[in-house]
Amino acid sequence: MKTVFLRVLEAENKAAALLAAVQHPEHARDRQRFEVDPQDFRGVPLSPFAYWVGPAVRELFAKLEPFEHGERTTKQGLVTGDDFRLVRLWGEVPFNRVGARWRYYAKGGALSSFYSDIQTLVGYDLGDQVVQQQIGRFGRGATHYYRPGLTWPLRASRFAPQVMPVGCIFSARGYSAFAPDSELLWLLGVFNSSTFDFLFKLLLGRFGYPEFIVGILQLLPIPGVGHHDAEQLGKLARAAWWNKRRIDTANARSHAFILPALLQVHGADLPERASAWSDRVRAIEAGLAANQAEIDNRCFTLYDIDEADRHTITEGFGIQGSEEALSDGANDAEDDAGVDTDENESTADATGLAAELVSWAVGVAFGRFDIRLATGARLIPTEPEPFDALPACSPGMLTGGDGLPLACPPVGYPLAFPEAGVLVDDLRHAQDLPTAVRAVFDAVFGADADRWWNDVAALLDPKEHDLRVWLGGSFFEHHLKRHSKSRRKAPILWQLGTPSGRYSVWLYAHRLTRDIFFQLQNEVVGPKLAHEDGKLASLVENAGTSPSATERKKIADQETLVEELRAMLAEIKRVAPLWNSDLDDGVVLTMAPLWRLVPQHKPWQKELKSKWDELAAGKYDWAHLAMHLWPERVVPKCATDRSLAIAHGIEDVFWVEGTNGRWMARPTPVRSIEELVRERSSPAVKAALKSLLDAPTAQTSRGTARSRGAR
Repeated sequence: MKTVFLRVLEAENKAAALLAAVQHPEHARDRQRFEVDPQDFRGVPLSPFAYWVGPAVRELFAKLEPFEHGERTTKQGLVTGDDFRLVRLWGEVPFNRVGARWRYYAKGGALSSFYSDIQTLVGYDLGDQVVQQQIGRFGRGATHYYRPGLTWPLRASRFAPQVMPVGCIFSARGYSAFAPDSELLWLLGVFNSSTFDFLFKLLLGRFGYPEFIVGILQLLPIPGVGHHDAEQLGKLARAAWWNKRRIDTANARSHAFILPALLQVHGADLPERASAWSDRVRAIEAGLAANQAEIDNRCFTLYDIDEADRHTITEGFGIQGSEEALSDGANDAEDDAGVDTDENESTADATGLAAELVSWAVGVAFGRFDIRLATGARLIPTEPEPFDALPACSPGMLTGGDGLPLACPPVGYPLAFPEAGVLVDDLRHAQDLPTAVRAVFDAVFGADADRWWNDVAALLDPKEHDLRVWLGGSFFEHHLKRHSKSRRKAPILWQLGTPSGRYSVWLYAHRLTRDIFFQLQNEVVGPKLAHEDGKLASLVENAGTSPSATERKKIADQETLVEELRAMLAEIKRVAPLWNSDLDDGVVLTMAPLWRLVPQHKPWQKELKSKWDELAAGKYDWAHLAMHLWPERVVPKCATDRSLAIAHGIEDVFWVEGTNGRWMARPTPVRSIEELVRERSSPAVKAALKSLLDAPTAQTSRGTARSRGAR
């Protein structure tokens, strides 16, 4: 016996649509009116109340094999239990530790079919695994870690998996599917088809929420695919992957990065190149749409979908609810992810493209990116295959034969850069950042460098048309935003400066040594203070006993600058004896002791101060910095927390493996706690720490920020 179902969800005037469906049943049939025998629902796994699909679609579940068959399987992955401790952004940790302690980590994120760069890492050495055993969950997918597969965000408006390369771990919210290597590309095509999305949502309709869980994927029918169809679907899926990756080659945060967009296209000036890049993106998007359309058509044929059901699929009579492009923002105990920033946001217009060009030039000035790719002295690297392992560094970076960053210019390199990772915002200094950036423009644009410099300045600093102003006042916010993802902030260029913003020192996180703040004290900020103090003395002397109003203002401004520099130098002197950075702790904890040195960036300063307070309170005793500063607190904890003992290299002192394979605390440590604390303590560090903790809570300034163009 058939039951009549009326559907008016898509209608704006639901009352009128409902009345029409009742009064004109033939006209509304299979649109707002459906007649189905409820017994037919039993032909679909889980018996979803899917009245809107035809019998041929329901029969697919009986005719075809489910995905979970033979060597094909789906897995749910890791729950860390503490993302702040165990998850990092790629580029945040030492590059030589990528693939060692830190493994690429697929953890969901924003919807992105076929391709999405994996930009998060998870700690997975012995100590990290002990943490995960204590407070997290390995998941049944641990047997499939490091295998190539397909992954997708748990929550999205449609099912749209992407490639997961060799060598990755996946999370509880970054579900993954696995199959023989020869099947992965054509399955990527099938999974991204409208038909497969429709079938997935058909089963999800039973639960009423768009979460693409592995338990449902296991049940979905997979068509029989011959050699020709597999080859063609694989080619289409690879083409779609390649098209999306092409756009990512202009994203400096991506493993695909080669050059900024404005250097990948031709044009006489910035507007022409911005237009050319927009044309390229539109062409790529058109290619993606064509790839998708061809995949959909082939899958309609493979699934033997008739015209009526094709209409249902394309018109969206599937899962009820919002069609917004959701990100996987639903947090759980392991997932620190929120809505990710749009990776292409800053490349949407000429201003964004200009900002990315300058950001790249800053990277070149520090020796991070390879200028030879822009000048043609180095060839563009070859394209990898979709499932190839991700490299430690992008092809756009300046690396050696081992694929790791170079700390000094190679023979014949056209530019010098600071091996210590220090540049300053000071026109009179040999390591002036804007001057170094201008040298990059000269090398890339030659005789047109002036025009490019002025055009970029006009876009980024509309008021003064001064690129020095933008670099000193706005670049760090741009950099911080672009190096933030999944609620994690990890800038690798640090701007330390005065409250008014009149003077800054820039540090490249990956080059910092233990002595860097002694160097800043003796070679950078100290000499700068002496110079400005001498300038103040000259102003006072020249003004005499009856200075004019103009002279008084100049003296007051100079006094403010000297006061700020003196406070900055004092803070550097406090930090210098205790500085012992380890990027394994993450950027935010590594920078936390420097919170007073970033007064011009209030939100960032507030975050650093918060982490410093929590660090001092004992919240992050797994950090190397905690052991360095508070060994008397951390060492005893290692006796009761094996993960801490492993993290700090003293597991054997406090722990022993029993005959049953379980680890136990030693009744008597191999060495005394007092001895361990004593050898890790330093009077100089303790004195510096006390000075840092007792120092004023904030720097103050009587002056106001002024134009950074006048140095």
